[in-house]
Amino acid sequence: MTASTTAPAEAQNTDAPVSAHIDPAAQVAAAGFVPVQTRSERPHSFEPTDFGAPTGREVNWKHTPVAKFGGLFTDEQGDEDAVTYGLGAAEAFLEPSADEKGPYGEFFRPEDLPSALAWKHSPRGLHIQIPAEAELDEPIIVPVEGKGADKRAFGQILIEALPHSRGTIVLAHSGSAQYAQNVEIIVRDGAKLTVVSLQRWEDDAVHASAHQATVGADATLRHFVISFGGGVVRVNPSVELTGAGSEGYLYGLSYADAGQHLESQVYLHHKGPHTKGDVLYKGALQGEGAHSVWIGDVLIGADATGTDSYEANRNLVLTEGARADSIPNLEIETGDILGAGHASATGRFDDEQLFYLQARGITEEEARRLVVLGFLTDIVQRLGIPALETELLAAIETELAEVSA
Repeated sequence: MTASTTAPAEAQNTDAPVSAHIDPAAQVAAAGFVPVQTRSERPHSFEPTDFGAPTGREVNWKHTPVAKFGGLFTDEQGDEDAVTYGLGAAEAFLEPSADEKGPYGEFFRPEDLPSALAWKHSPRGLHIQIPAEAELDEPIIVPVEGKGADKRAFGQILIEALPHSRGTIVLAHSGSAQYAQNVEIIVRDGAKLTVVSLQRWEDDAVHASAHQATVGADATLRHFVISFGGGVVRVNPSVELTGAGSEGYLYGLSYADAGQHLESQVYLHHKGPHTKGDVLYKGALQGEGAHSVWIGDVLIGADATGTDSYEANRNLVLTEGARADSIPNLEIETGDILGAGHASATGRFDDEQLFYLQARGITEEEARRLVVLGFLTDIVQRLGIPALETELLAAIETELAEVSA
């Protein structure tokens, strides 16, 4: 197998440890043209030409409408100011990054073409750093606004929680654009970090985002992917629980309307001993052509003794013509664990729940509304951000009103 030992010169972070990247073509050749089946085996590279344009036959693209990503498969510089950031409170926590110093690329390794292009064509973007020992009582909200569906943008964001800090970062996406984004998340020892990626794009937006996180010893990451808007939205989080006693909680909420494609491919890798992980994604779908995709991969490594891990995906299909693809996967390389499991369920309304509510004088329409709210509110209430919870509950109510209409 041919492997390069450094990142490309134009993307090299001289302060970060060097790590190999794999040539996908060489990997396929070495494997005798046997396709990669598990997330842990996927190639990664800083060089876009190592990937080639997806055809839709690849294991990580086969559920995605690749034709709609054309602009994000093109190896050309994006449009200037296609996406803008509203910094606000985040300015107090920004670290200088123009000279490319700092931990960019300390952990992040692109796994697909849009991510490699974002690394190549975007300058060092935001570096939000929560100081050691700091405890932030209010979330830092970073609005990310697209300026038009005809504009292409590449972006990188680094979120770093220094040792024993605590804070919440919300990336709030709106407007419209063709946007490929890398988000690198580093949770140092003893830190507790919450990251929320909120997608409330216009209907013609295309968003491909790779989130990669590493969690240190006795540290905790709570990560949320909440997708309500956009034509095609693909947010793929990858989290490594590296340090002993680290914890990762990965939650997701999506509501797909007619013609929308909302996707998340989730990877949780238990590397250190006595780590704990919980993955729960829930989605609702309504309208002709509404499509959601969830692929969950959990790997419990050989050294991850004492691990406790569970992943689940639940989908509620509200109308005809909607489709949910749900694929949970679990790899275990050690038998010395506390527990591990996975589950997936996709279906329509529970007739018994509706009957129970209607038997108590509640109309069928109101009963359906209560069932959907109860199903999705579980994720909303885990946020711990009252203003955002109120906003999302209102958004769900608006979506339900469209079903009734």
